[in-house]
Amino acid sequence: MIGVVALGMLISGCTTTRVGTDRLAERDPLEGFNRTIWAVNRGADKVVVKPVTQVYRAVAPKPARDGVRNFFANVSEPFSFINNILQGHGDRAIRNLGRFVVNTTIGIGGLFDQATRMKIKPAPEDFGQTLAAWGANGGPYLMLPLLGPSTLRDAVGRGTTLVADPYRVCVNRCNLPSGVPIALTAAEVISTRDGLIETGADSFLESSLDPYAAARSAYLQRRHADILNRDSADMTLDDGDGANPAIDDAMSAADTDAGIPGNDTAPSTVDAPPPGAAETAPNGPETAAPEASKQPN
Repeated sequence: MIGVVALGMLISGCTTTRVGTDRLAERDPLEGFNRTIWAVNRGADKVVVKPVTQVYRAVAPKPARDGVRNFFANVSEPFSFINNILQGHGDRAIRNLGRFVVNTTIGIGGLFDQATRMKIKPAPEDFGQTLAAWGANGGPYLMLPLLGPSTLRDAVGRGTTLVADPYRVCVNRCNLPSGVPIALTAAEVISTRDGLIETGADSFLESSLDPYAAARSAYLQRRHADILNRDSADMTLDDGDGANPAIDDAMSAADTDAGIPGNDTAPSTVDAPPPGAAETAPNGPETAAPEASKQPN
């Protein structure tokens, strides 16, 4: 851990993010394979994950579900801290540390998001974003079995998370009672699915002419915003009048990809992220402008 922090401090003065538009991902050269995995994932969701989540939503009151979501957000703070250090973002790393200390203590193990109430804004970061900060291209768009949308770069980032995220390392190696790691993983999957239902992801896909293309466009736009640290305060799903610019843009892009007429003016790539781009993770407010060290190509 100390070595990682030291390495991050060493490179903090020279880390520069160059965010490409991931043209290869937009062209989706693996579309045939990806659509097959998409169909498998949707089938598993329809048969298992969504029904279980609906039962969870029926029996667990919203404050309890929010507490579970807060817990998993809290245990992600240490790895966000590491990634912000590796990218040279000391101010964001301090926010990760502050949020983790406050929510773990005052927030009772992270069940309550007291840090946000204390105006400590979230600063989520993952290793896929760190690879982008180091100049790695996204590579082709990739639909992962059971895990969903990704790119080759983000898939490598996810793999690294399994062996480098302190929370996941502890779950796998801290000799927890039998069944606890499986229960935690299941709870995380169900909580994530619950969040997707609450943010309108199901309606978004059901109303799209091509759900696969819509999901791809939404994912690439969201990841572009993530890499630029356009945090989710500016990315709520509902802007107050029922409209959702990011979802509208993603659906327009999907319709354009599918050859639907009348959408040729809609943005179909992530070259210029749409205003008010959506982020489904429950993070706090932050400026919509990219940080100074992140310079899009």
